[in-house]
Parts: sequence; structure tokens; C-alpha cells
Amino acid sequence: MRYGPQRIVCLTEETTEWLYLLGEERRIVGISGYTVRPPRARAEKPRVSAFLSAKIDKILELQPDCVFGFSDLQADIAAELIRKGVQVTVFNQRSIAEIFSMMYQVAAMVGQAERGLQLMQVMQDRLAAIAQAAAGLKRRPRVFFEEWDEPHISAIAWVSELLGVAGGDDCFPELARMAMGKDRIIADGAQIIERNPDIIIGSWCGKKFRPEKVAARPGWENVNAVKNGQLFEIKSADILQPGPAALTDGVAQLHRIVLDWSMAHE
Repeated sequence: MRYGPQRIVCLTEETTEWLYLLGEERRIVGISGYTVRPPRARAEKPRVSAFLSAKIDKILELQPDCVFGFSDLQADIAAELIRKGVQVTVFNQRSIAEIFSMMYQVAAMVGQAERGLQLMQVMQDRLAAIAQAAAGLKRRPRVFFEEWDEPHISAIAWVSELLGVAGGDDCFPELARMAMGKDRIIADGAQIIERNPDIIIGSWCGKKFRPEKVAARPGWENVNAVKNGQLFEIKSADILQPGPAALTDGVAQLHRIVLDWSMAHE
């Protein structure tokens, strides 16, 4: 007898990517339309949801025995599916520790706890190696990570934490503790100018980052990052998905940006 869900719909990318890494992709019967990791998932699995909406009828046709969702933002989708008799598991991971916790729970649910722990240990070892390398930096840059441009929204907790691992210091660490994007809004851009980031990283959640627009903001010409051309993009799929992507490719990109800055400021 096979235990655990056999027909899973993933409403966000991180659980899809994790199930593929676990070798359990056969269980996935539906994915989010925003899924890009792994690339083969889009070709192999039907797309049944966006982020804030889902094709409920299509999901029901797939006869899932479990649906994985993420955060309060998918509460309405979850409630509708639950009322239709579908088992729904909604994770709400916001920190590095909570991401690892989510991954362990998913691995255990599909009978791959041991494999999950092995993969997680590799990720933890890599994070430790990056942190050790960062500890040797003579200077740590101040970094403003912008999740959205109008209005300005600063980094969520796991991104802020990964910045620290990578060797940078989040300009708005007090906002990173806020789970909701609306609570991380910086209404007055003068606050960002005042904190004078050395590096600006944009990840505009599905929209292309425009460094020239950032540089042209009134009063930003004297910000260190703008003066020195330190404006970068990390794709939202690599850093704003609270799963394997952020803990691997996302932090690696952060670290590379910080190291390049550090070498230029020795």
C-alpha cells in the first residue's frame, strides 16, 4: 500500500520544485501557471492556478487527494477547495528555518523524509560555506532589496536573512519581520535615500526590473548604489519563492553581487 498523497496539485512553485528534487514528480497532477522551476514541469503538468486565483473546476477534474498552497493570500482558494471536500495543506513559511520545515513536512508526506534530509543537509552546508566566506569580508555593503517599485516594498524575512548569509546588511531589517507585503511598504522614498544603500537589488515579482527607472528617481542620484552603478536584478523565481530556489540559486546570486562589490572596495 502506498501512503501519503498520490495526486497532488501545487498552487505555487516551491512545492513543485521540491517534489521534483525528491524524485516524486509522478504525484503532481497540476501546477501553478507561474512555475518555471524545473523547466520540464511546464511541459509535463497542467497549469491550474495563478497565485491569487485558481481554476477550481479544473482542479476538481484532476481528482487530487491533496493540494499544497502557500500563505494567507491563498486562503480563499483553500477554503473553496475544502468546501468541495478536497484536502488542502497551506504552508506559511517566511524564514529560512520555516522553509526547511516546510520541505521536511512535504518530504515526510510523500515518504521521502530521509531523502529530504539529505538534500536539506547539502543546502545547509552550502549556506554555512557562504556565511563563512562572507565573515571574511572587510566591509559589508548596505543593501536595499526591492520586491516592488510602486509602492516601494522591501525584502521579506527569508530574503533579508539570505542577504545576511551572503555578506550584506538589509537596509530595512525592521520591515523584514513583517509577514505581509503591505506592512513592508516604504511610502516615502526619502527614507531609502537616507539609508543610502551601497547596492540595490530589484526583484519585481514577475515584472522586469528597470535599473534606469530606479536611477532616474528624483533625489536618488546621490545614493551610493546609483552613483556607482550597483543596481542588479534577481529573478523572482530565484529568490521570492520560499523553497529550494532561494536557498540555492537565489543566495548564490546575492553572494556573487556582494563579493564583486567587496572586491571593488578593499
